[in-house]
Amino acid sequence: MPTLPPSARHDLTDAEWALLAAFLPTPSRRGRPPTWDLRSLVNGIFFRVRTGCPWRDVPERYGPWWRVYHLFVRLRADGVWTNVHTRLLSHAQEKGQLSWEVSVDSTTSRGHVHAAGARADSAVRHPDEPADHGFGRSRGGW
Repeated sequence: MPTLPPSARHDLTDAEWALLAAFLPTPSRRGRPPTWDLRSLVNGIFFRVRTGCPWRDVPERYGPWWRVYHLFVRLRADGVWTNVHTRLLSHAQEKGQLSWEVSVDSTTSRGHVHAAGARADSAVRHPDEPADHGFGRSRGGW
C-alpha cells in the first residue's frame, strides 16, 4: 500500500472535486497556460483553512504559497466562496442531506448577567451611603 504524504488527508476526493469544480469559475483560455492546476491550489486553500497554518507554511505540493493565497483572495473578492457555500447548501437540501435543527448553548450565545438573576442595579451601595455619592467608599484623604 503506498504511503500518502501527511497533507494528502486534506485533499479533496475525486467526487468532492467534481461537485466543487462545477461551482468554481472556469479559467480563461487567454494568456499563458497556468503552471499549477486549479485543483492543487484549491486543495492548498483547504489545507490552510483546515490546519490554520500561516499561508507561508502551505506545503509546496499545492503550489507556491503566494499563488494559493492570491487564488483565495481573488475568489473571496469575487464572492465565489459565498456563492459556493449557498449552492452547496441548496444542493445538500435537495438531496435531503441537510438538517436545519439548531442547537444553541453558552458557547454560541452569551446570556446577559441579568438573565442569570443578578440585580439590575449591580452597584451595591452601603446602607449608610447617600444616593448622590459616587461609586465606592472613600478611605479618607482629600
